[in-house]
Amino acid sequence: MSEKRNIARAAGVMGIATILSRIMGMVRDMVVSRLFGAGFATDAFFAAFQIPNMLRRFFAEGALTSAFVPTFSEWYHQKSREEARELANVCFSLLTVVMGLVTLLGVVFSPYIVSLMFPGFQTEPNKLHLTIFLNRLMFPYIFFISLVALCMGILNTVRHFFTPAISTVFLNLSMILCALLLRSFFEIPITALAVGVLVGGALQLLLQIPVLYRKGFPLRLRFRPRHPAVKRIALLMLPSVFGVGVYYLNIAVGAILASLLPQGSVSYLYYAQRLFEFPQGIFTVSIAQAILPSMSRQAAAGEMEGLKESLTFGLRLTLFITIPAMAGLLLCTTPIFTLLFMGGAFDYAKAVKSAEALFYYSWGLSFVAIVRVLVPAFYALKDTRTPVVTALVAFLLNVGFSLILMGPLLHGGLALATTLSALFNMLLLLYFLRKKIGPFGGKKIALAGLRILLATLPMSLVVYFGVQSLDWSQPGQKLLKAGVLAVTVGAGIFVFYLFAHLLRCEETTRVSEIIRRKFGKR
Repeated sequence: MSEKRNIARAAGVMGIATILSRIMGMVRDMVVSRLFGAGFATDAFFAAFQIPNMLRRFFAEGALTSAFVPTFSEWYHQKSREEARELANVCFSLLTVVMGLVTLLGVVFSPYIVSLMFPGFQTEPNKLHLTIFLNRLMFPYIFFISLVALCMGILNTVRHFFTPAISTVFLNLSMILCALLLRSFFEIPITALAVGVLVGGALQLLLQIPVLYRKGFPLRLRFRPRHPAVKRIALLMLPSVFGVGVYYLNIAVGAILASLLPQGSVSYLYYAQRLFEFPQGIFTVSIAQAILPSMSRQAAAGEMEGLKESLTFGLRLTLFITIPAMAGLLLCTTPIFTLLFMGGAFDYAKAVKSAEALFYYSWGLSFVAIVRVLVPAFYALKDTRTPVVTALVAFLLNVGFSLILMGPLLHGGLALATTLSALFNMLLLLYFLRKKIGPFGGKKIALAGLRILLATLPMSLVVYFGVQSLDWSQPGQKLLKAGVLAVTVGAGIFVFYLFAHLLRCEETTRVSEIIRRKFGKR
């Protein structure tokens, strides 16, 4: 099977699993918005959750995955299975100790961390104290999820993608059930959500262990800090913390500055970010995770032309997904929020404010997606310096844009600043990667992007007239709203796919192959 087919198949498997996970995540956010709205308690919860969640994205899913997968892939493909199993156990043991210490420090120093990260809360002592309490309760989540990320790296390397991708269903399910069933048991009802985070993290880890056992990688405690691969992983991991995680650091900066804005701003950004990550999580992350093992193997074997081909295919597939998704989000921000979230403690005014943030985030969908594909290419080539340099520039730009735009646009300005910084990060990465490996199909990528953009235009007209057919500010009418939005989105997808096929986009063939293969087996 060619690497293109491997990547497409892996992305398809993870996409299906992630769709289930993201749907559950959407249900979770709908439950949270209905029960708790957007204000004092949700600002405190989302701020508290931001800290372990940011560490998860930096260290677990970001730096750890990017450093561990290329090294473990090299061990797995070029050495014996026993040596690969030994490396997995050594890394698991060391990570258990390190993250246990990090968790302990996080719980102890939570008051200082929260006060530093959310200075705007200091004017509201009750909100500050609630945030500290919730953060302490949820901090052990980073311990569980870091071990989950290591397990995911092992399973992805042996080309098992479904279980890691679907594991977040258990986090979402845990949060939903705890919110619904336990909130009346706590003096502060939103505490139930924090309990759900903690239980969900433990469930995610427990799900990976039997699958690893079946794949021949039973986890054992094995302390060998001087293992030759450990130093290499550490050297790759330290700088990649910033390189991989800059986008999430920018999100964190937005949350920090939002604490200085009117109450509810932290929540508006969170809800918008969750919807923005829906297409990212289903497609872009799937493509990035699917392409990393292929590029790592090709880099280790010195197959540079193969690596370029895999990278080019990954970028084109990313554009094929994100350009129409960006257009759809831009046109459907308010309808989506009124359908999914409006009701209970979440009124139309809050839906509109959340939609403003989503509108500005949506412009950066393709930029963020391309960055997520480009950064692993550098790490597959054992280059950790370049992503750090570009990430630092993007971070500084984000801070500057945020300070400029948060005045006139409030929380919307913070979302727009994130988009602009992602654009500059993408451009810098493309420039430096081309200098490093030479041309990698830039003209083909640009031509593919142009065809996709042309196919998106008629789709956008269909979606625009579809959403204009209903007054979304009216409460209730959920079935009508769902029907209109479903028909509109379905028609838009059909029109896009039709015009993409007429314009001879290669990606339509790949998608058709995946669909035929899946349904053919059934």
